[in-house]
Amino acid sequence: MTKTYKVSYKTYLNDRLKQLPFHGKLTHPLYVQLTYDRQTIFFKSFYFELFSKPRYALFAAGKRGGPTIQQVIEKENELIDFVIDKLLPDFSLDGFKEGYAYYGRDLCDLTEPRFRDYLYTFFHDKGMPVLANTIKEGSNANILFELVRDLKLALARPVYDELIENSFYYAPPYLPLFGFMEQFKKWPMLSLSAMEWELKETKANFTKYVAKHYPEISLKEMNSQVEKWL
Repeated sequence: MTKTYKVSYKTYLNDRLKQLPFHGKLTHPLYVQLTYDRQTIFFKSFYFELFSKPRYALFAAGKRGGPTIQQVIEKENELIDFVIDKLLPDFSLDGFKEGYAYYGRDLCDLTEPRFRDYLYTFFHDKGMPVLANTIKEGSNANILFELVRDLKLALARPVYDELIENSFYYAPPYLPLFGFMEQFKKWPMLSLSAMEWELKETKANFTKYVAKHYPEISLKEMNSQVEKWL
């Protein structure tokens, strides 16, 4: 007779560790306890790390806001359930660790640092080293996609068009990924996970988005670029 084992987990605020700032509030870090075949592992929530980043904060009327712990817990549970379901009936703790690390990755978060490097190089080459350094050193608390929106207002049209066009050859596909994600996600839960990307519906909708907003770009090449970041 084949033995079956139950997988169980819980998310919890780890009060054994000191509190951390989370968008204007102090909270214990979010952790996960997962048990399978009488073996238990503990690990820090990926989404707690992601949504703790300064760019997910919003300042309005002198107050600071951002994702709530409950919203982070909901995202975390969604990811864990997805990975468990994907591994069954051949579940293993090692397999879970690998799946969790892979499917939780946020494509926008993965591609943003290299896109920042691209902006730095572009403006440095244009003879604007102060602007280049300002973007590289001072934009970590901001969403780069919104920065590019402002650049559209500030730059001469030929320079802006060159910035966008060159990004398809010298930068990761951050702009189309974030623009696409922003169409169906609500602030502040702005992320596009590898879990979501694997869905056929997501890829089909992304293809439609790219065809509409970047018609000059090869759809095959764009999808290939995205896959390289997974």
